[in-house]
Amino acid sequence: MIVSCVTDGIIVTAQPLYIEKHSNPGASEFVFGYHIRIENESSYTVKLMRRYWNIFDVIGLFKEVKGDGVIGQQPVLAPGESHEYDSWVALQSKMGYMEGHYELDRLEDQKSFLVRIPRFELIVPCLLN
Repeated sequence: MIVSCVTDGIIVTAQPLYIEKHSNPGASEFVFGYHIRIENESSYTVKLMRRYWNIFDVIGLFKEVKGDGVIGQQPVLAPGESHEYDSWVALQSKMGYMEGHYELDRLEDQKSFLVRIPRFELIVPCLLN
């Protein structure tokens, strides 16, 4: 399922995907990929500085991930530009979810602001039938 949200003219869209070939259910390892698209529909140029993720696993595990940029990059987006990337996460159960935010800087005045990453579900497809 594709989910999106808008914060101050920045659109974040997420699309998760179960990756069966890298998962090992017998060892309680379920791998999910996700595709992120960040679109700048604001009137200012922004730079993605940091990411903050909250990852929840239905067996009660919670993990916080934070760091500079995304996949080693700190993209700069002028009005009308976008940036896309793919990443992955492993859970110990068949269900969970992720959500978080990016910290962006407006280059015109160096003002930092947070952009919400919408919550997206991580579910092994056989549970949906």
